[in-house]
Amino acid sequence: MTPAARSLRRDAEANRQRLLDAASELFAERGLDVTLNDIAHHAGVGVGTAYRRFPNKEAVIDAVFEQRLEAVEAAAHEALQVPDAWQGLAQYLQRTLRLQLADRGLDQILNDRTLGDVRINDVRVRIAPLVVALVDRAKEHGAVRRDFAPTDVAFIQTAMSAVMERTRDLAPTLYERYLTMMLDGVRGDRPDPTPLPAHALNSETTHLAMTQKRRTGTTR
Repeated sequence: MTPAARSLRRDAEANRQRLLDAASELFAERGLDVTLNDIAHHAGVGVGTAYRRFPNKEAVIDAVFEQRLEAVEAAAHEALQVPDAWQGLAQYLQRTLRLQLADRGLDQILNDRTLGDVRINDVRVRIAPLVVALVDRAKEHGAVRRDFAPTDVAFIQTAMSAVMERTRDLAPTLYERYLTMMLDGVRGDRPDPTPLPAHALNSETTHLAMTQKRRTGTTR
């Protein structure tokens, strides 16, 4: 590769990163209701440059989704390194929900109907086993109630997402109140926890529950 070609390649990669950084900032502030033109303007590059790097906004969403997935994956790995199993599980929930609080677009990205099944399967393949490991370790240590299941983590996150979305502009940390209540409810040091009136869903049914709205939309 010639020096000129290497320079062009570096410039192209730099512009791509500028666009991703700009998209991350705009999605966090305003959600997904921004255009590729908005992203280009915020990045300080021409619209033509934006379209050379990404054919449409959905391609930007996919790229930002990958970044967010890496952050969640890192949070899970760090939580598994925490010596105290309970603290590790709680830390994972706290950190991933803070990521969501800081990024208005993250919940929309996770529920975007144009996001293809490949990306959703990435979550199952890369994140779900780590959550299983966190919960299994907590159960082995007696840190959570015996009937707590890894799929319960997904529904705790979904519940907190609903609280967060409704109170983000009024009381952005209110969800922490309810997260604390839920975490207290799953601790394993209660002598006689109230029996649960329904069984936990398995991973397949949880996946269907989390993606049923998506399946009514368009997949790529």
